[in-house]
Amino acid sequence: EVELVESGGGLVQPGGSLRLSCTASTLRFDRYAMNWVRRTPGKGLRWVAAIDANGENTYYADFVEGRFTISRDNAKNTLYLQMTSLKSEDAAVYYCALTDAPSYSGSFRSPGGQGTQVTISS
Repeated sequence: EVELVESGGGLVQPGGSLRLSCTASTLRFDRYAMNWVRRTPGKGLRWVAAIDANGENTYYADFVEGRFTISRDNAKNTLYLQMTSLKSEDAAVYYCALTDAPSYSGSFRSPGGQGTQVTISS
C-alpha cells in the first residue's frame, strides 16, 4: 500500500513563498514519476507539476510556470514543491500523486493522502 504524506502548507501573504513536502513510504520511490495536484471547491482537482523518477525532467501547468519548482530527493523518499510569487488563486489543498511509470505520462493515481492546505491572505 502506497502512503504519501504531504506537509508544509500554511497561511501566506500574496507574493509570498512556501515549500511543500511529500514523503513516501512503502514503495520504491525512485521508480516513479511524481506529481503535485491541487483541489479547490470551485475548480476541483487540477494537475500542477510533475517530475520524472530520476529528477531530470520537470513539467508544469501554465498557471504556475516560472513561479513553482518541483524537485525530489530520492535518497529521502521526498518530493518538494517550492512555490513563490503566490497568488490568491493558488489557495488550495495540495496533494502529491504517483504516476505508475518512471516518466511523466499525463496520468497519475488519485491522491490518497490528507493533503496540505495553502491559504493566501493579506
